[in-house]
Amino acid sequence: MTMEELSETYREAAKPLRARLQQLRMELVTETDPLNAYSLKTRIAQMTPILTQLNELAELTEHYYERGYWRNEKYTQ
Repeated sequence: MTMEELSETYREAAKPLRARLQQLRMELVTETDPLNAYSLKTRIAQMTPILTQLNELAELTEHYYERGYWRNEKYTQ
């Protein structure tokens, strides 16, 4: 598997997560029960960093071999 193919894998993995986060945010807007709203906020807070990491890794692997591409220091240590 090439780095470019790996990048596409990360992007595909992010799609359902992005859709689920959007759905949870829409539910949160209409939620009236404070306990359910708290639960939705917690789930959103747990899932958001995962989506961020998938996006960052997709970007990194897509441009991995490009000379001069700035790499996120989080993934180069």
